[in-house]
Amino acid sequence: MIEIGGTIYQWNDPLGLAVLGAAALVVLIVILLIAAVRAAGRTARLAAPLSQQIQVLGGHVQQLGAGQEQLRGGLQMVSDTQANAQSQLIQSVETRLNTVQLQMQERLADNAARSQRALTEMQERMNQTLHGSAKQTTTSLTQLQERLAAIDKAQDNITKLSGDVLSLQDILSNKQTRGAFGEIQLRDIVSKQLPSDSYSLQHTLPNGKRADCLIHLPNPPGPIVIDSKFPLEAYEALRNAKTDWDLKNAVSSMKVAVKKHIRDISEKYIVEGETADGALMFLPSEAVYAELHANFPELIREGFAARVWIVSPTTCMATLNTMRAILKDARMREQAGAIRKELGALHGDVERLVTRVGNLDRHFGQARKDVDEIMISSEKAAKRAGRLHNFDFEELAKDEAPRMAVPLEKK
Repeated sequence: MIEIGGTIYQWNDPLGLAVLGAAALVVLIVILLIAAVRAAGRTARLAAPLSQQIQVLGGHVQQLGAGQEQLRGGLQMVSDTQANAQSQLIQSVETRLNTVQLQMQERLADNAARSQRALTEMQERMNQTLHGSAKQTTTSLTQLQERLAAIDKAQDNITKLSGDVLSLQDILSNKQTRGAFGEIQLRDIVSKQLPSDSYSLQHTLPNGKRADCLIHLPNPPGPIVIDSKFPLEAYEALRNAKTDWDLKNAVSSMKVAVKKHIRDISEKYIVEGETADGALMFLPSEAVYAELHANFPELIREGFAARVWIVSPTTCMATLNTMRAILKDARMREQAGAIRKELGALHGDVERLVTRVGNLDRHFGQARKDVDEIMISSEKAAKRAGRLHNFDFEELAKDEAPRMAVPLEKK
Protein backbone atom coordinates (compact mmCIF):
# COMPACT_ATOMS: atom_id res chain seq x y z
CA MET A 1 0.00 0.00 0.00
CA ILE A 2 0.97 3.66 -0.54
CA GLU A 3 0.43 6.61 1.72
CA ILE A 4 0.09 10.04 0.08
CA GLY A 5 -1.05 13.14 2.03
CA GLY A 6 -2.26 11.04 4.88
CA THR A 7 -4.33 8.93 2.54
CA ILE A 8 -3.43 5.31 2.21
CA TYR A 9 -3.92 3.60 -1.13
CA GLN A 10 -3.77 -0.11 -1.81
CA TRP A 11 -1.86 -1.61 -4.65
CA ASN A 12 -4.76 -3.31 -6.07
CA ASP A 13 -6.93 -0.21 -5.90
CA PRO A 14 -7.42 1.46 -9.38
CA LEU A 15 -7.38 4.86 -7.90
CA GLY A 16 -4.18 4.10 -6.23
CA LEU A 17 -2.73 2.91 -9.43
CA ALA A 18 -3.82 6.09 -11.22
CA VAL A 19 -2.33 8.26 -8.52
CA LEU A 20 0.85 6.29 -8.73
CA GLY A 21 0.98 6.67 -12.52
CA ALA A 22 0.38 10.44 -12.28
CA ALA A 23 3.17 10.78 -9.76
CA ALA A 24 5.51 8.79 -11.96
CA LEU A 25 4.59 10.97 -14.93
CA VAL A 26 5.28 14.17 -12.97
CA VAL A 27 8.64 12.81 -11.90
CA LEU A 28 9.46 11.88 -15.48
CA ILE A 29 8.53 15.33 -16.77
CA VAL A 30 10.70 16.95 -14.14
CA ILE A 31 13.59 14.72 -15.12
CA LEU A 32 13.11 15.51 -18.79
CA LEU A 33 13.03 19.23 -18.08
CA ILE A 34 16.23 18.98 -16.12
CA ALA A 35 17.77 17.00 -18.95
CA ALA A 36 16.55 19.54 -21.55
CA VAL A 37 18.01 22.43 -19.57
CA ARG A 38 21.30 20.67 -19.28
CA ALA A 39 21.25 19.79 -23.02
CA ALA A 40 20.48 23.41 -23.94
CA GLY A 41 23.47 24.50 -21.90
CA ARG A 42 25.70 22.05 -23.51
CA THR A 43 24.34 23.05 -26.98
CA ALA A 44 25.05 26.69 -26.26
CA ARG A 45 28.59 25.80 -25.19
CA LEU A 46 29.07 23.71 -28.32
CA ALA A 47 27.50 26.24 -30.72
CA ALA A 48 30.09 28.94 -29.95
CA PRO A 49 33.06 27.01 -31.45
CA LEU A 50 30.82 25.86 -34.29
CA SER A 51 29.98 29.47 -35.20
CA GLN A 52 33.68 30.29 -35.08
CA GLN A 53 34.43 27.34 -37.35
CA ILE A 54 31.65 28.48 -39.70
CA GLN A 55 33.22 31.93 -39.83
CA VAL A 56 36.61 30.39 -40.51
CA LEU A 57 35.00 28.17 -43.14
CA GLY A 58 33.48 31.24 -44.77
CA GLY A 59 36.93 32.82 -44.95
CA HIS A 60 38.26 29.69 -46.53
CA VAL A 61 35.39 29.74 -49.02
CA GLN A 62 36.29 33.30 -49.94
CA GLN A 63 39.96 32.29 -50.33
CA LEU A 64 38.81 29.33 -52.40
CA GLY A 65 36.85 31.66 -54.69
CA ALA A 66 39.91 33.87 -55.08
CA GLY A 67 42.04 30.80 -55.82
CA GLN A 68 39.45 29.66 -58.35
CA GLU A 69 39.73 33.03 -60.06
CA GLN A 70 43.50 32.67 -60.09
CA LEU A 71 43.15 29.10 -61.37
CA ARG A 72 40.85 30.34 -64.12
CA GLY A 73 43.48 32.88 -65.12
CA GLY A 74 46.23 30.24 -64.95
CA LEU A 75 44.16 27.87 -67.06
CA GLN A 76 43.62 30.65 -69.59
CA MET A 77 47.35 31.29 -69.63
CA VAL A 78 48.07 27.58 -69.96
CA SER A 79 45.54 27.36 -72.77
CA ASP A 80 47.19 30.26 -74.57
CA THR A 81 50.65 28.77 -73.99
CA GLN A 82 49.47 25.39 -75.20
CA ALA A 83 47.96 26.97 -78.29
CA ASN A 84 51.24 28.77 -79.03
CA ALA A 85 53.25 25.61 -78.33
CA GLN A 86 50.90 23.60 -80.54
CA SER A 87 51.29 26.06 -83.37
CA GLN A 88 55.09 26.03 -82.94
CA LEU A 89 55.03 22.22 -82.76
CA ILE A 90 52.97 22.09 -85.92
CA GLN A 91 55.41 24.41 -87.67
CA SER A 92 58.38 22.37 -86.38
CA VAL A 93 56.74 19.13 -87.45
CA GLU A 94 56.00 20.57 -90.87
CA THR A 95 59.62 21.72 -91.17
CA ARG A 96 60.90 18.32 -90.09
CA LEU A 97 58.46 16.61 -92.40
CA ASN A 98 59.71 18.73 -95.27
CA THR A 99 63.32 17.93 -94.30
CA VAL A 100 62.54 14.25 -93.98
CA GLN A 101 60.68 14.35 -97.28
CA LEU A 102 63.68 15.95 -98.97
CA GLN A 103 66.02 13.37 -97.38
CA MET A 104 63.70 10.55 -98.43
CA GLN A 105 63.61 11.92 -101.96
CA GLU A 106 67.43 12.14 -101.99
CA ARG A 107 67.74 8.61 -100.61
CA LEU A 108 65.17 7.33 -103.07
CA ALA A 109 67.07 8.97 -105.90
CA ASP A 110 70.35 7.53 -104.56
CA ASN A 111 68.78 4.08 -104.20
CA ALA A 112 67.32 4.37 -107.68
CA ALA A 113 70.77 5.26 -109.04
CA ARG A 114 72.37 2.38 -107.13
CA SER A 115 69.66 0.03 -108.33
CA GLN A 116 70.24 1.21 -111.87
CA ARG A 117 74.00 0.68 -111.53
CA ALA A 118 73.47 -2.74 -109.92
CA LEU A 119 71.00 -3.64 -112.65
CA THR A 120 73.49 -2.54 -115.30
CA GLU A 121 76.30 -4.52 -113.67
CA MET A 122 74.02 -7.52 -113.29
CA GLN A 123 73.05 -7.21 -116.92
CA GLU A 124 76.71 -7.08 -117.91
CA ARG A 125 77.48 -10.12 -115.73
CA MET A 126 74.48 -11.90 -117.18
CA ASN A 127 75.71 -11.08 -120.68
CA GLN A 128 79.18 -12.35 -119.78
CA THR A 129 77.70 -15.43 -118.12
CA LEU A 130 75.48 -16.07 -121.11
CA HIS A 131 78.45 -15.57 -123.41
CA GLY A 132 80.55 -17.93 -121.28
CA SER A 133 77.66 -20.36 -121.12
CA ALA A 134 77.32 -20.17 -124.88
CA LYS A 135 81.05 -20.87 -125.25
CA GLN A 136 80.85 -23.68 -122.71
CA THR A 137 77.79 -25.03 -124.48
CA THR A 138 79.65 -24.90 -127.77
CA THR A 139 82.66 -26.62 -126.17
CA SER A 140 80.39 -29.20 -124.54
CA LEU A 141 78.64 -29.84 -127.83
CA THR A 142 82.02 -30.21 -129.53
CA GLN A 143 83.18 -32.62 -126.83
CA LEU A 144 79.86 -34.41 -127.06
CA GLN A 145 80.31 -34.79 -130.79
CA GLU A 146 83.83 -36.10 -130.20
CA ARG A 147 82.53 -38.54 -127.60
CA LEU A 148 79.74 -39.60 -129.91
CA ALA A 149 82.35 -40.20 -132.57
CA ALA A 150 84.38 -42.20 -130.04
CA ILE A 151 81.22 -44.10 -129.10
CA ASP A 152 80.55 -44.79 -132.76
CA LYS A 153 84.11 -46.00 -133.12
CA ALA A 154 83.72 -48.12 -129.97
CA GLN A 155 80.47 -49.45 -131.38
CA ASP A 156 82.31 -50.41 -134.52
CA ASN A 157 84.98 -52.07 -132.39
CA ILE A 158 82.27 -53.86 -130.40
CA THR A 159 80.67 -55.01 -133.63
CA LYS A 160 84.06 -56.19 -134.83
CA LEU A 161 84.72 -57.79 -131.46
CA SER A 162 81.36 -59.56 -131.57
CA GLY A 163 82.36 -60.87 -134.99
CA ASP A 164 85.69 -61.95 -133.52
CA VAL A 165 83.82 -63.66 -130.67
CA LEU A 166 81.68 -65.46 -133.18
CA SER A 167 84.86 -66.42 -135.01
CA LEU A 168 86.31 -67.60 -131.71
CA GLN A 169 83.19 -69.66 -131.12
CA ASP A 170 83.61 -71.12 -134.58
CA ILE A 171 87.22 -71.88 -133.75
CA LEU A 172 86.39 -73.50 -130.42
CA SER A 173 83.59 -75.54 -131.92
CA ASN A 174 86.09 -77.56 -133.99
CA LYS A 175 88.55 -79.87 -132.20
CA GLN A 176 91.42 -79.22 -134.60
CA THR A 177 91.02 -75.45 -134.57
CA ARG A 178 90.50 -75.55 -130.80
CA GLY A 179 93.78 -77.46 -130.43
CA ALA A 180 95.52 -74.90 -132.65
CA PHE A 181 94.05 -72.13 -130.49
CA GLY A 182 95.51 -73.73 -127.34
CA GLU A 183 98.89 -74.25 -129.02
CA ILE A 184 99.01 -70.61 -130.15
CA GLN A 185 98.15 -69.36 -126.66
CA LEU A 186 100.79 -71.67 -125.15
CA ARG A 187 103.37 -70.44 -127.66
CA ASP A 188 102.62 -66.79 -126.80
CA ILE A 189 103.00 -67.42 -123.07
CA VAL A 190 106.23 -69.43 -123.42
CA SER A 191 107.80 -66.96 -125.86
CA LYS A 192 107.17 -64.07 -123.44
CA GLN A 193 108.50 -65.88 -120.37
CA LEU A 194 111.57 -67.81 -121.63
CA PRO A 195 114.53 -67.15 -123.94
CA SER A 196 114.11 -68.48 -127.46
CA ASP A 197 116.93 -71.03 -127.07
CA SER A 198 115.45 -72.58 -123.92
CA TYR A 199 112.40 -74.22 -125.52
CA SER A 200 111.27 -76.01 -128.68
CA LEU A 201 107.80 -75.99 -130.24
CA GLN A 202 106.33 -79.11 -131.85
CA HIS A 203 109.36 -81.07 -130.71
CA THR A 204 109.57 -84.78 -131.68
CA LEU A 205 110.63 -87.02 -128.79
CA PRO A 206 112.80 -90.16 -129.17
CA ASN A 207 109.64 -92.28 -128.97
CA GLY A 208 108.29 -90.55 -132.08
CA LYS A 209 105.63 -88.51 -130.25
CA ARG A 210 105.37 -84.80 -131.03
CA ALA A 211 104.92 -82.47 -128.06
CA ASP A 212 103.45 -78.99 -128.28
CA CYS A 213 106.37 -77.52 -126.31
CA LEU A 214 109.55 -78.88 -124.74
CA ILE A 215 111.38 -76.81 -122.12
CA HIS A 216 115.14 -77.56 -122.09
CA LEU A 217 115.74 -77.68 -118.33
CA PRO A 218 119.07 -78.99 -116.97
CA ASN A 219 119.34 -82.30 -115.11
CA PRO A 220 117.69 -82.53 -112.73
CA PRO A 221 114.81 -82.41 -113.56
CA GLY A 222 115.65 -82.52 -117.26
CA PRO A 223 113.58 -81.45 -120.31
CA ILE A 224 109.89 -81.16 -119.49
CA VAL A 225 106.94 -81.32 -121.90
CA ILE A 226 103.95 -78.94 -121.95
CA ASP A 227 100.98 -80.21 -123.95
CA SER A 228 97.79 -78.23 -124.59
CA LYS A 229 94.40 -79.86 -123.93
CA PHE A 230 90.93 -78.28 -124.02
CA PRO A 231 87.92 -80.41 -122.88
CA LEU A 232 85.44 -77.79 -124.07
CA GLU A 233 82.50 -80.07 -124.97
CA ALA A 234 82.40 -81.66 -121.54
CA TYR A 235 82.68 -78.27 -119.83
CA GLU A 236 79.88 -76.73 -121.93
CA ALA A 237 77.66 -79.73 -121.23
CA LEU A 238 78.37 -79.27 -117.53
CA ARG A 239 77.51 -75.56 -117.69
CA ASN A 240 74.34 -76.10 -119.78
CA ALA A 241 72.92 -78.99 -117.74
CA LYS A 242 69.28 -78.33 -116.80
CA THR A 243 68.32 -81.55 -115.07
CA ASP A 244 70.04 -83.87 -112.65
CA TRP A 245 70.35 -86.46 -115.39
CA ASP A 246 72.10 -83.97 -117.70
CA LEU A 247 74.34 -82.87 -114.87
CA LYS A 248 75.28 -86.46 -114.05
CA ASN A 249 76.11 -87.23 -117.68
CA ALA A 250 78.12 -83.98 -117.99
CA VAL A 251 80.13 -84.77 -114.84
CA SER A 252 80.85 -88.26 -116.17
CA SER A 253 81.91 -86.84 -119.57
CA MET A 254 84.17 -84.30 -117.84
CA LYS A 255 85.89 -86.99 -115.79
CA VAL A 256 86.37 -89.26 -118.80
CA ALA A 257 87.79 -86.46 -120.99
CA VAL A 258 90.25 -85.17 -118.37
CA LYS A 259 91.37 -88.68 -117.37
CA LYS A 260 92.03 -89.50 -121.04
CA HIS A 261 94.14 -86.34 -121.44
CA ILE A 262 96.11 -87.15 -118.28
CA ARG A 263 96.73 -90.70 -119.42
CA ASP A 264 97.77 -89.64 -122.92
CA ILE A 265 100.29 -87.11 -121.60
CA SER A 266 101.68 -89.55 -119.05
CA GLU A 267 102.15 -92.29 -121.64
CA LYS A 268 103.39 -90.17 -124.55
CA TYR A 269 105.45 -87.36 -123.09
CA ILE A 270 107.20 -88.86 -120.05
CA VAL A 271 110.18 -90.82 -121.43
CA GLU A 272 112.57 -92.21 -118.89
CA GLY A 273 116.11 -90.99 -119.45
CA GLU A 274 115.01 -88.47 -122.05
CA THR A 275 112.55 -86.15 -120.34
CA ALA A 276 111.80 -85.04 -116.82
CA ASP A 277 109.91 -87.29 -114.48
CA GLY A 278 106.69 -85.40 -115.14
CA ALA A 279 104.83 -83.21 -117.64
CA LEU A 280 102.46 -80.25 -117.74
CA MET A 281 98.92 -80.24 -119.16
CA PHE A 282 98.03 -76.70 -120.30
CA LEU A 283 94.36 -75.68 -120.13
CA PRO A 284 93.86 -72.49 -122.19
CA SER A 285 90.76 -71.57 -120.13
CA GLU A 286 90.81 -70.23 -116.58
CA ALA A 287 87.15 -71.24 -116.20
CA VAL A 288 87.85 -74.91 -116.96
CA TYR A 289 90.86 -74.86 -114.61
CA ALA A 290 88.76 -73.32 -111.81
CA GLU A 291 85.98 -75.83 -112.40
CA LEU A 292 88.42 -78.75 -112.02
CA HIS A 293 89.89 -77.42 -108.79
CA ALA A 294 86.48 -76.49 -107.35
CA ASN A 295 84.40 -79.55 -108.21
CA PHE A 296 86.81 -82.28 -109.42
CA PRO A 297 89.64 -82.51 -106.87
CA GLU A 298 89.96 -86.24 -107.55
CA LEU A 299 91.08 -85.44 -111.11
CA ILE A 300 93.78 -83.13 -109.75
CA ARG A 301 94.97 -85.88 -107.41
CA GLU A 302 94.92 -88.40 -110.26
CA GLY A 303 97.07 -86.02 -112.31
CA PHE A 304 99.58 -85.77 -109.43
CA ALA A 305 99.64 -89.56 -109.21
CA ALA A 306 100.34 -89.79 -112.95
CA ARG A 307 103.00 -87.04 -112.63
CA VAL A 308 100.95 -84.71 -114.82
CA TRP A 309 100.46 -81.22 -113.42
CA ILE A 310 97.49 -79.24 -114.75
CA VAL A 311 98.15 -75.51 -115.33
CA SER A 312 96.09 -72.58 -116.58
CA PRO A 313 97.45 -69.52 -118.42
CA THR A 314 98.10 -67.75 -115.11
CA THR A 315 99.70 -70.67 -113.29
CA CYS A 316 101.61 -71.57 -116.43
CA MET A 317 103.24 -68.12 -116.43
CA ALA A 318 104.19 -68.56 -112.75
CA THR A 319 105.65 -72.00 -113.49
CA LEU A 320 107.61 -70.64 -116.44
CA ASN A 321 109.05 -67.90 -114.22
CA THR A 322 110.34 -70.61 -111.90
CA MET A 323 111.80 -72.46 -114.87
CA ARG A 324 113.50 -69.29 -116.06
CA ALA A 325 115.15 -68.94 -112.65
CA ILE A 326 116.33 -72.57 -112.91
CA LEU A 327 117.75 -71.94 -116.39
CA LYS A 328 119.50 -68.81 -115.20
CA ASP A 329 121.05 -70.66 -112.27
CA ALA A 330 122.18 -73.52 -114.54
CA ARG A 331 123.77 -71.15 -117.00
CA MET A 332 125.51 -69.36 -114.14
CA ARG A 333 126.92 -72.69 -112.99
CA GLU A 334 128.04 -73.50 -116.55
CA GLN A 335 129.84 -70.20 -116.77
CA ALA A 336 131.32 -70.48 -113.28
CA GLY A 337 134.70 -71.81 -114.63
CA ALA A 338 134.98 -69.05 -117.19
CA ILE A 339 133.99 -66.51 -114.57
CA ARG A 340 136.63 -67.88 -112.18
CA LYS A 341 139.29 -67.69 -114.93
CA GLU A 342 138.31 -64.14 -115.76
CA LEU A 343 138.43 -63.26 -112.06
CA GLY A 344 142.01 -64.68 -111.85
CA ALA A 345 143.06 -62.62 -114.83
CA LEU A 346 141.40 -59.60 -113.31
CA HIS A 347 143.27 -60.24 -110.03
CA GLY A 348 146.63 -60.33 -111.92
CA ASP A 349 145.77 -57.13 -113.73
CA VAL A 350 144.92 -55.47 -110.42
CA GLU A 351 148.25 -56.59 -108.88
CA ARG A 352 150.19 -55.21 -111.84
CA LEU A 353 148.22 -52.00 -111.61
CA VAL A 354 149.11 -51.70 -107.92
CA THR A 355 152.83 -52.24 -108.68
CA ARG A 356 152.81 -49.68 -111.47
CA VAL A 357 150.92 -47.17 -109.33
CA GLY A 358 153.62 -47.65 -106.62
CA ASN A 359 156.39 -47.01 -109.12
CA LEU A 360 154.56 -43.96 -110.41
CA ASP A 361 154.12 -42.74 -106.83
CA ARG A 362 157.90 -43.06 -106.24
CA HIS A 363 158.61 -41.15 -109.44
CA PHE A 364 156.16 -38.48 -108.36
CA GLY A 365 157.82 -38.34 -104.91
CA GLN A 366 161.29 -37.84 -106.44
CA ALA A 367 159.91 -35.25 -108.84
CA ARG A 368 158.18 -33.48 -105.93
CA LYS A 369 161.47 -33.45 -103.97
CA ASP A 370 163.34 -32.01 -106.97
CA VAL A 371 160.66 -29.39 -107.46
CA ASP A 372 160.87 -28.39 -103.77
CA GLU A 373 164.70 -27.99 -104.06
CA ILE A 374 164.26 -25.98 -107.23
CA MET A 375 161.77 -23.73 -105.44
CA ILE A 376 164.20 -23.15 -102.55
CA SER A 377 167.03 -22.25 -104.96
CA SER A 378 164.77 -19.95 -106.96
CA GLU A 379 163.66 -18.14 -103.77
CA LYS A 380 167.28 -17.59 -102.73
CA ALA A 381 168.19 -16.33 -106.20
CA ALA A 382 165.20 -13.98 -106.16
CA LYS A 383 166.25 -12.55 -102.79
CA ARG A 384 169.80 -11.96 -103.98
CA ALA A 385 168.57 -10.34 -107.18
CA GLY A 386 166.36 -8.05 -105.13
CA ARG A 387 169.19 -6.93 -102.90
CA LEU A 388 171.41 -6.24 -105.89
CA HIS A 389 168.67 -4.26 -107.51
CA ASN A 390 168.31 -2.06 -104.41
CA PHE A 391 172.10 -1.74 -103.88
CA ASP A 392 171.71 -3.14 -100.40
CA PHE A 393 175.43 -3.70 -99.91
CA GLU A 394 175.21 -3.39 -96.12
CA GLU A 395 172.74 -6.27 -96.01
CA LEU A 396 174.99 -8.16 -98.37
CA ALA A 397 177.97 -7.52 -96.07
CA LYS A 398 175.99 -9.05 -93.18
CA ASP A 399 175.29 -12.21 -95.09
CA GLU A 400 178.78 -12.69 -96.59
CA ALA A 401 182.13 -12.13 -95.09
CA PRO A 402 184.09 -9.21 -96.63
CA ARG A 403 186.82 -10.15 -99.03
CA MET A 404 190.31 -8.84 -98.45
CA ALA A 405 191.49 -6.48 -101.10
CA VAL A 406 194.56 -7.68 -102.96
CA PRO A 407 197.30 -5.17 -102.31
CA LEU A 408 199.21 -3.85 -105.30
CA GLU A 409 202.84 -4.67 -105.32
CA LYS A 410 205.17 -1.77 -105.57
CA LYS A 411 207.71 -2.00 -108.21
